[in-house]
Amino acid sequence: MLALRPGCEQCDRDLPGDSAEALICSFECTFCRDCAAAMQHQCPNCGGELLPRPRRSGARLAANPASSVRVFQPRRL
Repeated sequence: MLALRPGCEQCDRDLPGDSAEALICSFECTFCRDCAAAMQHQCPNCGGELLPRPRRSGARLAANPASSVRVFQPRRL
């Protein structure tokens, strides 16, 4: 199951589990749409492609909440 990290690793913007603004790579590195665009949709950690993160909402999000662990590693763009 995806961890659904709660924020952008670059700018620390909140990205709740049901957010359409979150993009991830295959390692679940998480970025907002603005930061992903600034990085040409390429993960700075692994070089992988950043794609829209699947959303979890309603009862499924309540039963399987998003992670509360924030990863914040801003890089010079």
